[in-house]
Amino acid sequence: MSKAKFQNSSGIEVKPVYEPQDIPQEGGGRGGSGIEKPGQFPFTRGIHESMYRGRLWTIRQYAGFGTAEDTNRRFRFLLDSGQTGLSVAFDLPTQMGFDSDHAMAEGEVGRVGVAIDTVDDFAVVFDGIDLSQVSTSMTINATASILLAMYIALADERGFPRSELAGTVQNDILKEFIARGTYIFPVEPSLRLLTDIFKFCAEELPRWNSISISGYHMREAGCTAAQEIAFTLANGIEYVERALARGLEIEDFAPQLSFFFAAHNDLFEEVAKFRAARRLWAILLRERYAASDRAARLRFHTQTAGSTLTAQQPLNNVVRVALQALSGVLGGTQSLHTNSYDEALALPTAPAARIALRSQQILAYESGVADTVDPLAGSYYIETLTAQLEERAQAYLAELERRGGSARSIAWIQDEIGRAAYAYQLEVESGERVIVGVNRFRDEESEHRIEQPAFPELEGRQRQRLAENRRSRDDDAVERALQRLSEAARGDDNLMPLIIAAVEARATLGEVSDTLRQLWGEYRAAS
Repeated sequence: MSKAKFQNSSGIEVKPVYEPQDIPQEGGGRGGSGIEKPGQFPFTRGIHESMYRGRLWTIRQYAGFGTAEDTNRRFRFLLDSGQTGLSVAFDLPTQMGFDSDHAMAEGEVGRVGVAIDTVDDFAVVFDGIDLSQVSTSMTINATASILLAMYIALADERGFPRSELAGTVQNDILKEFIARGTYIFPVEPSLRLLTDIFKFCAEELPRWNSISISGYHMREAGCTAAQEIAFTLANGIEYVERALARGLEIEDFAPQLSFFFAAHNDLFEEVAKFRAARRLWAILLRERYAASDRAARLRFHTQTAGSTLTAQQPLNNVVRVALQALSGVLGGTQSLHTNSYDEALALPTAPAARIALRSQQILAYESGVADTVDPLAGSYYIETLTAQLEERAQAYLAELERRGGSARSIAWIQDEIGRAAYAYQLEVESGERVIVGVNRFRDEESEHRIEQPAFPELEGRQRQRLAENRRSRDDDAVERALQRLSEAARGDDNLMPLIIAAVEARATLGEVSDTLRQLWGEYRAAS
């Protein structure tokens, strides 16, 4: 960005020097100076008293490669390399509720993640992995209930108690409508499925996070740091309201809510963003719902920003990712994924994934940043910026409340993100915002080539596996299970037990999705 402006992504002017009087005495009007003790409400300095001195963040790498066998090999590689949690990427047909042999899946099977059609695919993905000893995050939304059901069915069949299963299902459908686009059902039935998962997890999966409320994808679409805070928390409030309307108590489900933020290049803005989001969420839940400390803690996963990775001079991305990961750690993240340097070109290669993993391990064990809690606390700049971001986020939240909440404001949020993304792109194209290796410091370099899988062959193997599954199952049992699901979906019963029963009978992901499609229809975005 032009040094003549000295302005961050949220439009906040950066002063040359910060002094004590710059720090608002009531951060954002309500939050305090942020120099309260760690582990104390409103948790500006972190949700735990000892933070990483007691336990490091969960080190994850996002992975999903073509077939279940490919993904299992990558998971074993990452676990052997010291990863402490798994994060599953699914291909687009799986995300959109289509089996691998559906016409809409042609040419897309396994291209951006693993293809999952049945519980048997999951059995291969997690072959040789103790589900009671790993935390599994699944980046899935419209079909979240089905993938979670398959994971539970697999654990049941392998004899793992549900009470021991730990992980997260993304399950954030509003951000799909707003920014990402992998939705299936209309808004209201989608939110009904979401709260079914809340209730089921509260009763059956005490160690499972029932949602990962994701600002990441809105930031990838171009929103600012302040917008990322506001739109993410607004979606969170919408989900809380829906859960309360279904009869859940705030203390029953709020402790299982988790969040997912991006980490971008402006180190100090990102640190302040994480602190401001944590403080503002705690205050909102305490003021509106009388939430306890346990329910008001904002726990979050961080992923370095895919949109900042460059295909030009891709090795530069190693530095970008390390800086972004540092912001997540300094901001108090509970879980972290570091992108591989070659992800602007293709799915990450194993050597690039190892470097990304080692970046986290160097931060954890060599840098010293985990030795003390919130090491930037008290910085005149950080405390001022935390308060400024909180204040800007509050203004967006007030506007969203005036408009009736985020579920009724999808188009407005999209417009706000679009304006921010357009302004950013103009800065890049004019050279006002410097992207090293792209619009400045460019080199003449040879093309960076990555060998691609034989996707047509991969798709053929997956379709054959699916055909074998259909031949070997009890079709009558599948039909009965899907009929019971259809009947329940017409009422207000929790659908999770019925989806579990259907996938246990070896109903496919597409068959479960189609059962609900026939009843609810599909969402159509406003043109």
